[in-house]
Amino acid sequence: MEMIIDFPGGAKVDAHFDDFTVATDQPVQGGGEGSAPTPFALFLASIGTCAGIYVLGFCKQRNLPTDGIRIIERIHRGATSGMVENIDLEIQVPSSFPAQYHAALIKTAELCAVKKHLQAPPQFNITTKVSE
Repeated sequence: MEMIIDFPGGAKVDAHFDDFTVATDQPVQGGGEGSAPTPFALFLASIGTCAGIYVLGFCKQRNLPTDGIRIIERIHRGATSGMVENIDLEIQVPSSFPAQYHAALIKTAELCAVKKHLQAPPQFNITTKVSE
């Protein structure tokens, strides 16, 4: 997979891949316009939405309704470093959701590919090249 990252102006940085453009910006206090999420916010959102796609697939496979299901993602940062130290994903289900599937939902959400990549991070190779 290849993405093209460009700079459309101000503090905006966009990623282009397939037929999609993912726009990012910085908040006003960070020199941007606040017109789009920050790259880091998108990174964090990818964790919850990745878990969500697995939960959705689990429910669809079993013909379980997804009405009333949601995932609450809570980010906990270190007091001194400010770095994310813990992420909680709470899968909220309605009372009508079969209790026999609660543990399986957790196991399913743990299959998230974003989470797995954080647990075994890739190597980064950053270079420069003069464009033609």
